[in-house]
Amino acid sequence: MATCWQGLWAYRSYLIVVVMPILLLPLPILVPTKEAYCAYTIILMALFWCTEALPLAVTALFPIFMFPMTGVMDASEVSVEYLSDTNILFFGGLLVATAVEHWNLHKRIALQVLLIVGVRPALLMLGFMLVTAFLSMWISNTAATAMMVPIAHAVLEQLHKVPTGRNIEEGSDNPTFELQESSPQKEETKLDNRQVHPVRPAHSEPGEQLNKEQLHFTKGLSLCICYAASIGGIATLTGTAPNLVLQGQMNSLFPLNPNVVNFVSWFSFAFPTMIILLLFAWLWMQILFLGFNFRKNFGIGGQEGEQERAAYHVIQSEHKLLGPMIFAEKAVSVLFFALVLLWFTREPGFFRGWGNLAFSNAHGESMVSDGTVAVFISIIMFIMPSKIPGLTQDPRKPGKLNAPPPLLTWKTVNDKLPWNVLFLLGGGFALAKGSEQSGLSQWLGDKLTPLQNVPPPAIALILCLLVAAFTECTSNVATNTLFLPILASMAQAICVHPLYVMIPCTLATSLAFMLPVATPPNAIVFSFGVLKVTDMARTGFLLNIVGVLVITLAINSWSFPIFDLYTFPSWAHSNITAFCGVSQANTTTPSP
Repeated sequence: MATCWQGLWAYRSYLIVVVMPILLLPLPILVPTKEAYCAYTIILMALFWCTEALPLAVTALFPIFMFPMTGVMDASEVSVEYLSDTNILFFGGLLVATAVEHWNLHKRIALQVLLIVGVRPALLMLGFMLVTAFLSMWISNTAATAMMVPIAHAVLEQLHKVPTGRNIEEGSDNPTFELQESSPQKEETKLDNRQVHPVRPAHSEPGEQLNKEQLHFTKGLSLCICYAASIGGIATLTGTAPNLVLQGQMNSLFPLNPNVVNFVSWFSFAFPTMIILLLFAWLWMQILFLGFNFRKNFGIGGQEGEQERAAYHVIQSEHKLLGPMIFAEKAVSVLFFALVLLWFTREPGFFRGWGNLAFSNAHGESMVSDGTVAVFISIIMFIMPSKIPGLTQDPRKPGKLNAPPPLLTWKTVNDKLPWNVLFLLGGGFALAKGSEQSGLSQWLGDKLTPLQNVPPPAIALILCLLVAAFTECTSNVATNTLFLPILASMAQAICVHPLYVMIPCTLATSLAFMLPVATPPNAIVFSFGVLKVTDMARTGFLLNIVGVLVITLAINSWSFPIFDLYTFPSWAHSNITAFCGVSQANTTTPSP
């Protein structure tokens, strides 16, 4: 009997793929309407995403054949959603991030900051968190964690033992640093980054010869890195995929909105939120893993030990190994800062940006988007050489000049770019458009009308808690994709600004702090063997609660002037919101 159950469990994916569509068939058969067909597709995709019976990117392709076959949307309309402007922005941002990673610019930034903050316990934690959070604002959370964890463990190795066989000033070899150069593809990732299998460190098993205090600090520093990676990603629109899901679905569900979610508006709201959450996370980790002896934690009045000097020299020697900045690093730095500057000044809202002045349409709106800028800078990286061109000959072809390679090559992009996430984002946008065109959104809005008797702040808080719990065991992109169309319909039904419920739930999908499988940074840190699931669960539980409270504070305070949440917007009107007056005061306005 046991063998039979084991056999069934081994084939669970096949059983889910075959059985689930059959079990759900009564819905479209008994109610043969577009709303039912769309609901059937959404429920089926949700089950496949939650169980991961198929790769998430494959499940995201379902609307391409389901919607045309059931009459929900034409095939040409569905296909356009898979390469929307938001997906172009994501693609362009990833190209720039790939160039930053390829030339090790992120490692130089990380080591330079760590040299500044030093190796005192509390400051070392803060340094790693600041660096990881900053990097994850621009490159993927997974890449930032995969780079920072080996550096952290190499530093810890020196802090927890006296180097033998070498003078401290010479430092010592740290096999963990070899992870950074071992392969262009540091880990193999399932879509949306559910599970990662990074290369394991070459040194002895962590925790074997550590005392209790050292083990606590090792656990705390490891968790600091993965949590900072998740927190830092919320600060920018391109920092993590759920943020782009929000922008894409806003443009799909509310095409008349005046580009309310753009790089500047999102950064103005999310960056302060990220800073506050990062500060609380640092304080909580310090108390939990270092204790309340703050003088000792900050190294006040203490002598710098031999181990601390050795650990500092590890960082110093690795920084020296990078050598001076080469032409390629300088070029990528200039182009990166140019990209950020162009994003901030394109159409900031509080003054006329270069997009309004130079590339405006008949209404004075910018015809250039954030995606346009990202792709433009990326193409320059494909053109610009990585070295100053000279008259050197190609040794393989005598008589011919050797041209230096560009800053970015297609082989590098093909190896490192997570193409699967593009399909997942496109599938989410297709679902949102299908919900609108089939009438499912309107039907949901009618059913959710009674919620207008519940105070909007209470609704936002409950939804954040629900999403934060859901994202612990489900892809954050899939979670956001499934929830946002429903939340948009609910907001229309109760005459609440859609962003008042959509933004906090988007941020809540990044609060995946409790389980190793919740997000790739957690999985990478857990794979190093120091942590137990209970360590991550008890640390992440309170951090989840704190995160929800910080998000609630943010959405009820400084988000109002940024996104104009005071009134129900005219662009959000539909058949079910005909009774919502444009001048009607929005009940989301915070009470004095």
